[in-house]
Amino acid sequence: MIDLSVNIGGLRLKNPVMPASGTFAEELTHLLDFNNLGALVTKTITSEKRTGNPMPRVCELADGMMNAIGIPSKGADLFIEKVVPFYRNFDSPLIVSISAPTAQGFAELAARLSDVPGVAGIEANISCPNIEAHGASFGMHADTTRQVIKLMRASTSLPLWVKLTPNAGEIVDIALSAQDEGADAVVVGNTLLGLSIDIEKGRARLGNFMGGISGAMIKPLMVRLTYQCAKALQIPVIGCGGIATADDALEFIYAGASAVQVGTATFIHPKTMNLMVNELEVYCRRKGISHLSALVGSLDDSPAAAFGALP
Repeated sequence: MIDLSVNIGGLRLKNPVMPASGTFAEELTHLLDFNNLGALVTKTITSEKRTGNPMPRVCELADGMMNAIGIPSKGADLFIEKVVPFYRNFDSPLIVSISAPTAQGFAELAARLSDVPGVAGIEANISCPNIEAHGASFGMHADTTRQVIKLMRASTSLPLWVKLTPNAGEIVDIALSAQDEGADAVVVGNTLLGLSIDIEKGRARLGNFMGGISGAMIKPLMVRLTYQCAKALQIPVIGCGGIATADDALEFIYAGASAVQVGTATFIHPKTMNLMVNELEVYCRRKGISHLSALVGSLDDSPAAAFGALP
């Protein structure tokens, strides 16, 4: 038997494959085996109702996509009443992604979700604008990350994952600040901010002007950031960004990721995550590996491995 299970911040997942927030919803039940996934990660929710950004919200790129959805939300009341009960029908633990415009707002929503049966963990989407810092993202700076995670940790005993942004200059420092304040894992990471222009119309292709780049084009960057964070942290790292196959997932795992999240690939091939779980088992069997977790961080990063031994 091949053991694909992993431990992430107090949660034991049957395998390391899960959706990235915003790329997964209840409507996929007729295409995906939810019970086959390591965890189920919801779209980001907010306490209040939000309409999101103006259209168009998505555009295709040569090797990926760009989105500026804007975190539309029907609010926490409806989510708790209607959505959480739906997910109780599945064995895979439910991780709720949350956002708020203030650090206190994050803490209050985390506290509220802590009392909801069926919620196994919380993922803090700190890439959202912080109105207390003139709209700058919480995740862009170590001090604002520290502030929000400290308040959240005091408000909930649930496993707390922190989704980092690759747009920050010193992501390792930010990851360390999240760890210091009690985060159980970090997700590396969210989309990369970009701008795409329609040269016929002479205007941005997204209604929000700029948007988040995802897909295969950002994978090498995200693997590098995962490697750097995993080297520095004592808590698990979850890799995310351009993962479409088991081979992609394994790059992140060798770099130090204990688990992976799949986003853009699900839009292209909805069964991607289920196939990935099967392919990981095939890889382990072929390599004679009984526990996938043995591969986490096992990259040979010595100079001789990278460039070949000198004669």
